[in-house]
Amino acid sequence: MSGTLRILLHSNSYAPEVIGTGKYNGEMCEWLAARDHEVRVVVPPPFYPQWRVMEGHSAWAYRRERVGGVDVWRCPTWVPAEPSSMKRIAHLASFAASSFLTMARQVRWRPDVVIVTGPPAVCFPGAWLTARLSGAKLWLHVLDFELDAALQLGMLSTGGSVRRFLYRAEYLLLRRADRVSTISEKMLQRLSSKGVANHRSYLFPNWADTDFIRPLAQDNEVRRKLGVGSEQVLVVYAGNMGEKQGLELVLEAADRLRERPKIQFAMIGEGAAREKLERTARQRKLGNVRFLPVQPLDLLPFALAAGDIHLVVQRRDVADLVMPSKLTNILAAGRPSVATVDPGTAVFEVLSGYDCGITVLPESATELASGIVTLAEDARMRQRLGRNARQYAESHLKKDDILANFEGSLQQLVKTRGK
Repeated sequence: MSGTLRILLHSNSYAPEVIGTGKYNGEMCEWLAARDHEVRVVVPPPFYPQWRVMEGHSAWAYRRERVGGVDVWRCPTWVPAEPSSMKRIAHLASFAASSFLTMARQVRWRPDVVIVTGPPAVCFPGAWLTARLSGAKLWLHVLDFELDAALQLGMLSTGGSVRRFLYRAEYLLLRRADRVSTISEKMLQRLSSKGVANHRSYLFPNWADTDFIRPLAQDNEVRRKLGVGSEQVLVVYAGNMGEKQGLELVLEAADRLRERPKIQFAMIGEGAAREKLERTARQRKLGNVRFLPVQPLDLLPFALAAGDIHLVVQRRDVADLVMPSKLTNILAAGRPSVATVDPGTAVFEVLSGYDCGITVLPESATELASGIVTLAEDARMRQRLGRNARQYAESHLKKDDILANFEGSLQQLVKTRGK
């Protein structure tokens, strides 16, 4: 290690959230702290994916704590029980307002680099000001192209002039960062199309803890909790249940396969769409579909191992705007996937290029059901794809390798201060 850094993270998500951005932020910061860097984070209380502040935390109080060697500054935020587009905007705005002065207080600490993850419009202004006043470098990590996704999904209804204004604002934000990273080659290409020069961009993929997440026996407590026998094939969707995923497709596929009792479905997670999905499953009397909440972190390897087949479901209009973080853990667990993606997308290139799973056309319940049946009826294929998935994880997704490269890039960036 060539030098100890002072690293400041500003984000809307952080541990102990067990999925998504919060999980990766927590693991990254604790890894850097273990490497003797000084790490501070300015974040809200944990609330995702339940959209409810976790027990032991307050939505309205400022709080400072030390967790895993990281100095954690919690700022108030309003968390809507039933998030809609406008309520999400209000939620993000509340954190932006409450955290602005807390970020400004970090100027006296004089960080070497300020990292922003999450919606740039929320955290970027405070992070940019803190970086400029302290002489720090500013690193923006893009996990989702949320403006593109919101417009394409109809979550924001705007006219042409408003769209142009929003994209202009996004362009200005991207130009203000000293380094912009994202999680897949396809998303890097999109950054380039948005005006980010190649020398300012960086590939920072999601990782898997391949020691913690590993192939395990399917007959475990999670599978038994679901009431699925060893002779049955369990199809699992595990992750956020939001609007971007289009998870009604899973229920439609389950409806088509209800006469095949060997094939059972489990949907594990939380999110804004979960209540609607459960209601739909009850209305259709889908006895082959079971729901479980997000499992505790110590049960994650067993939840992944319980499934014979895992689903990666994406809508066509956002397939390359988001790279599902759940895929890394599925690969590390050595389980095959059925993914609803078009050729040329990042997920397609991993699953097809490395023979880790089956891809089917998005937004077609018939295609999804067909892919599930193909794998359900061929145990040898499932075993082969699962072995290849684990090999890919060990070769490309090791946590220590990815974070060590990131650490080196941080150090190189900080060396350019004043140039």
